[in-house]
Amino acid sequence: MELFTVSLLSASREAIDRLHRSLSEEFIDLHSDNLAAVPYVSFTRPLYETMEISCLVDLAGFSLAADGSMMYRKAAKAFARYIMSELEPMLLKAIIRKQFHYEESKEIEVLERYCHNILYGSSVPSVQADDTDAALIRSDRERRLGKVADEIDQFLNSNTRLHLDGFVTFRLAPYWQELKEVVAYAVDEYVMDKQYQEFISLLKYFVRMQEVKLPIVHVLHKGGSEFALYDQDFQMLETVQADRIVAEMLESEMNMEDMIVSTLITVSPQQIVIHTRQPELPVMRTLETIFEQRVRLCCTCGHCSYFFDEQGQPAAQATTEPVPEKRVRNVIP
Repeated sequence: MELFTVSLLSASREAIDRLHRSLSEEFIDLHSDNLAAVPYVSFTRPLYETMEISCLVDLAGFSLAADGSMMYRKAAKAFARYIMSELEPMLLKAIIRKQFHYEESKEIEVLERYCHNILYGSSVPSVQADDTDAALIRSDRERRLGKVADEIDQFLNSNTRLHLDGFVTFRLAPYWQELKEVVAYAVDEYVMDKQYQEFISLLKYFVRMQEVKLPIVHVLHKGGSEFALYDQDFQMLETVQADRIVAEMLESEMNMEDMIVSTLITVSPQQIVIHTRQPELPVMRTLETIFEQRVRLCCTCGHCSYFFDEQGQPAAQATTEPVPEKRVRNVIP
């Protein structure tokens, strides 16, 4: 007996083969030596002429009243997984182009990556989510999959033919709405990141155009976004008034690190040595990006040993006592 038939007219042969595999795997108990968990069900090989797959049941072991609900639920989950893995990237691209009017392929690709990172987390090892974030992402994916499966399950309970393309286009309004919200968030992030990069490029231009005023500046990173600046003799630098244009730019664009960036641009050193126990912080990457080859991060020199305690925090004397002269000469000329 044919229980239902699904068609996927817009797909390639490879895609409908993957849909067939997804359906078959849903009805296999992978924990019982690959024995059929539902022995009375089978799926026809895809008919490439019509791009259809039919679900067949053996009436000798099947009861619609007793088994139909489980059958439809399993099939709905398989269809939902296929939609999210195979069709979702195309749906996101369509939203990016048609509703947010991006046409350049490079921008569309970038926005697709932003959307993927929002939905599934970053694939870049250095920025992967921690365990809590990863668990939240998995939980959200299961929630979305469940909502899509609910819609398909309800449809299969009263219909024997499922045109998957049309169903996705016309029957999954809540799913489409979530994807639109994801794209909207991705666009906002993309625009802000693009503006930030343009702003960083402008700061780099200011750095290059400034005449060198000091041979070296030592930057003591006290933790977080708190810094203290010292000259080549490791005497604390007097407070300097930031360049007006730079200060105005920083006030409107930057956040906690604006003071250190503004001061360093103003004093314009040839070399910047940042003494820190937290070289991985984003502010360090920002300083390295703006000042490029002028910046050197230091975690192990004599100054670091003097200024930081064993826990990596600034020593108490760092704010009140200068470094002994012999330590200055021995470490950095």
